[in-house]
This record gives sequence, structure tokens and C-alpha cells, in this order.
Amino acid sequence: MTSRRPLKTARLLVTALAIALTAPALAQAPKAPQSSQGPVLPIPAGANRVATVNGKVIPRTRVDAVVKQQAARGIADSEQLRKAVIDRLINFELVAQEADRRGLARTADVQMQIEVARQQVLFEAYMQDYFKAKPISEASLRAEYDKVRQQRGDREFKARHVLVESESEARNIIDQLGKGGKIEELAKQSKDGGSRERGGDLGWQAAGTFVKPFADALSKLEKGKFTTQPVQSPFGWHVILLEDVRTLQFPGFDQVKPQIQSVLQEQEIQKVFADLRAKAKIE
Repeated sequence: MTSRRPLKTARLLVTALAIALTAPALAQAPKAPQSSQGPVLPIPAGANRVATVNGKVIPRTRVDAVVKQQAARGIADSEQLRKAVIDRLINFELVAQEADRRGLARTADVQMQIEVARQQVLFEAYMQDYFKAKPISEASLRAEYDKVRQQRGDREFKARHVLVESESEARNIIDQLGKGGKIEELAKQSKDGGSRERGGDLGWQAAGTFVKPFADALSKLEKGKFTTQPVQSPFGWHVILLEDVRTLQFPGFDQVKPQIQSVLQEQEIQKVFADLRAKAKIE
């Protein structure tokens, strides 16, 4: 913890609770009709505070933070919502003060939770500031979309496989398939627990979703055929049978844009971690 007197520990706790507030009572507040000018709400005389609880001020900014979060969840700003938020924050403040009075804020467990909450708030604030200064560009989003689309190709494959430990085991399976054996039965000895119970069925997948040796072998197969040579991957040795092929219906850019943005932001966050670690002394 910092030496700023646990940031008046109760206040930090209440702030963390308020920012994280997603209580059903607030979520159920009726949505106010939207107008082109937005909601017009009365501003009290004490514009910087909404309440004082045993001499402790609850600032309007705290209410605004919770209302903003609720707006992101689809709850419209309204006087009724703000009254509900204020009431909830008063309750939190009362409980926090009582917890402080009982010395709970000084326990090791609570101190640890407050520190974790502080770090989470600072992390979010830092990342918001980072992406405000360095937003993910539309060109970057488009480039990532095109790359993924190219990687996935224009076909989907419905395949089954058997994964075994050794090349000799794979060759034995190929021999049995050549003699009329059923891959559904042979798959019972597969190391791939996910597909083993489904007779080796991998469902419909683009080749690009598999590791390269597997994808290359799958792409070369004809419908109804199986690999006549074992396929080695980092997971072991595969025997693959292609059941069907169809044209891949790839989603449009706008449909997946939010997911692409999340992926690219996560990549940037990992770079931030790496840069900070390179400058830090970690023992």
C-alpha cells in the first residue's frame, strides 16, 4: 500500500465498489425516452456533491461514473436512475464507515483486496489513456481482417482423424483403413480426447485452423480419401480422412470488427507489458 493513509481506506473501497456497480436494482431502472438533446436533469445547489454521510461527501463525479457504466449496458440516463445510484452509494458509504469503525479495513485480507482494486483501476486508466493516444487504426483492422481471411482460405473441410504416439501405429491404422476398416472404430485408440468420442470427427473447419502439417495434408486430400502416409505434427502422428468440402462463408468486416479490435488491443497490451518488464527490476 501507499503511505497516503490507505487512501482513507473506506473511501477507496467505496470508490472501487461504485465503479464496479452492476447491481440488478440499477439495471432494472426503466429506460427514459431518448431525445435529440439528451436528458435534462436538475442540478442541485451543491453541484459538486450529491450527499454527505456522517460528514463524508459523496461527489457527483462518483455518480457520473456509475451512470456512465450503466449507459454502456444500455440503461438510459434519467433522474430515476441517478436517484437509485445515489441511494446505493449512500448505502455503500454507510457500510464502509461501519467496516472502518470495526477495524475491518486494517485487516490483511481487506488491505490486499483494496490493493488489487487499486491496481485494476490504474490498469484500466492507463490503457484508456494509451489507446486514446494510440488508437487502433481502420487500416490496421482491415489488414488484420484480410490476413485472417487469407489464412482461413475459401473452403471448409469436414474431416475425421486418428492421433497416435508413433509412426508405426499410424501406418497400422492406414493399413486397416485400406482393408476396409472404419475410422470411427479406429478413432477409439486416438490420443485426441476431444474427437475420440465422436469417432474422430473434427466437424467443419477451415484448413488454417489446424497446425501447418495437418492443414497441408488435409488440403491435398480428395473427398472420401484418407492420407496414405502418416502426418506428423507437434501433437503426434495423424491419419486423416476427408468426408466433405464446402465453400467457406466468411463473415463481413463490420460483423467481426469489434473482435478484431479486441485482438489487436490485446497484442498492444502485451507489448506494453514487455516494454515495462524490459525496464523493470524484477526479482
